[in-house]
Amino acid sequence: MAIFYAPDILETGTLNEEESNHCVKVLRMKAGDDLEIVDGAGNYYKARISNPHHKKCAVDILETISEYSKRNYKVHIAIAPTKNIDRLEWFAEKATEIGVDEISILICDHSERKVVKNDRLEKILVSAMKQSKKAYLPKLNEQVSFSNFMKQDFGSSKLFICHCIDQDKKILSHEYHSKQDAVILIGPEGDFSEEEVEKAINKGFVPVSLGESRLRTETAGVAAVHTISVINELNI
Repeated sequence: MAIFYAPDILETGTLNEEESNHCVKVLRMKAGDDLEIVDGAGNYYKARISNPHHKKCAVDILETISEYSKRNYKVHIAIAPTKNIDRLEWFAEKATEIGVDEISILICDHSERKVVKNDRLEKILVSAMKQSKKAYLPKLNEQVSFSNFMKQDFGSSKLFICHCIDQDKKILSHEYHSKQDAVILIGPEGDFSEEEVEKAINKGFVPVSLGESRLRTETAGVAAVHTISVINELNI
């Protein structure tokens, strides 16, 4: 069954123009057809089309499920943008499918790309949320410098920094335990600078490795999200 994104569905009772067009013009859905809707805030709806207008498709809500597939942990990935923006977009898509709650674009000393426009990334997150049948849309923060990111209060989250500098590091899967909120830093293709690693450690971030292989930035981001997901599924 088709899934649509409508953050204000309870207020309007309609899909927005883009989703309405996809529903009516592309999928050729008609009055009386059933569909599923998520609002990005954890609510999942079963609905039925009442007026299949291609710009403002009206629906009747049949059932509401709150906190749909809510997890008992949160994972925040702060990742440096890749030179090839397609790779960052791939990370955003796959991380959303697996399960990420927050993404920050981290501008580092060695970042080759300094500017990222969030508009396209937002659309990718929405698409991935619907594709993976999730009801929570990850929060996408505006890009931030490494120094300013370090000024944040991370509360009780477990803090990790993944880097390739030759020093003693622990394995993420050994350091993280289920039901813990986590903030994980992923560096640029040129890795974090030694100064950034030191600053993170002073802030309480634990240096970790994702394994023996040296991973691309976007691969490391996905591997980190998957590691956290598997540990929670297995309740390790």
